[in-house]
Amino acid sequence: MTLSGTNINLTINSQQIGGLDLQTQVSTLAFPRGFALDNGTGANQADRLFSDTRTIAISGTDDLDLAGVLTDAFGATCTFVKVKVIAVAAAAANTNTVVVGNAAANQFQGPFGAVTHTVAIAPGGLFVVGRPDATGWPVTAGTGDLLRIANGGAGTTVNYDIVIIGTSA
Repeated sequence: MTLSGTNINLTINSQQIGGLDLQTQVSTLAFPRGFALDNGTGANQADRLFSDTRTIAISGTDDLDLAGVLTDAFGATCTFVKVKVIAVAAAAANTNTVVVGNAAANQFQGPFGAVTHTVAIAPGGLFVVGRPDATGWPVTAGTGDLLRIANGGAGTTVNYDIVIIGTSA
C-alpha cells in the first residue's frame, strides 16, 4: 500500500472593514498554511490512512484502536506506529459536541499534552492537527493506542467524519 498526493491545507481569507466619515478602511487577511506528505515513514512522509463517517450513541464513546483494529479503504488492517494528521469534523446537524481524547485506558496522548486532555468540537466544527516531522505522535500498541471520540451530551446521537494519516514504522 502506498499513499500518493497527500496534501494538508488550511486557508483563511477574510476582510475586516471599518468606516470613517469620508473613508473606508480595509484590512485583508490571507493565511494559507499546509504541508505535503510523500509515501514513506520518515519526515514529511506517511504510508497509512484511515477515514470514516461514524455515529456515536447517546452519551456514548467510540474508542479507535490505532494499533491493529482499524481498516483502510481496501479492508486491510491499518496499524499506526506514528500519527502525522488527525482531522475530525462534527456534523452540522448534531445537537451535542464531539469530544476527542481521554480514553478510559491505553490512551493515545498524541497532540493533547496529557492523556486526560480533550478537545470539544461544536456542531459543524472542525479540529485538525498535523505533525509532519519524522517523530510524529507515537502510538504504543497495548498501552497508548486508543483515541477516544465521545458524544459530549445526552439525548441525541452525534455523527462525525475522521481522517487519520500516519506511518507503519
